[in-house]
Amino acid sequence: MNAREEILRRVDQVMPTRPAAEITAAYDRIDRGYLRRHHGADILDLFAERVADYRATVLRVPASGVPAAVAERLAARPGAYGVPGDLPAEWISASDASFVRDPSVPALDGLAGAVTGCAAAIAETGTIVLDHGAGQGPRALSLVPDYHLIVVRAEQVAPDVPEALERLDPRRPLTFVSGPSATSDIELSRVEGVHGPRTLEVLVVG
Repeated sequence: MNAREEILRRVDQVMPTRPAAEITAAYDRIDRGYLRRHHGADILDLFAERVADYRATVLRVPASGVPAAVAERLAARPGAYGVPGDLPAEWISASDASFVRDPSVPALDGLAGAVTGCAAAIAETGTIVLDHGAGQGPRALSLVPDYHLIVVRAEQVAPDVPEALERLDPRRPLTFVSGPSATSDIELSRVEGVHGPRTLEVLVVG
């Protein structure tokens, strides 16, 4: 028996496995009488406002304007950009930047930034959620480069947290993005870029 197996054996002794039916029944008994939605109309405006509060740049564009907007944002930062292999080709079709589809982990540190889509967004908190599925790439792509441009479609924006969570698969590797990476752990001095991109820009489509 190796160390991992020994640790798991001890955990099982303290917390024995419960039958699936028992777990489901306990979950169903949770009181969910809380208000599920606080916002109705104009959730895109609210989302843009809340994202901007985190010192991110937010642009509203029509679907037809995505290629031009992407090209404009990337023109200010010369270099190569990492993109998921299945990122919609039209999003980057107007840009003169060079793109690396599905870059390797060692190559990420040399990129000027990354361009991805997302899985969902939350207007109430100004949060963008990546589940690293279609158009998003692996988690490292959204965390290592210093710049991240995210395209958020209008239909992906949920008014509040409960509704957003219902759209997500908890079995996926979820990454919640609320503005650029920042910490104030040391003497309350804000430092950006410690845990992820120092600069976040968001295109809200619709």
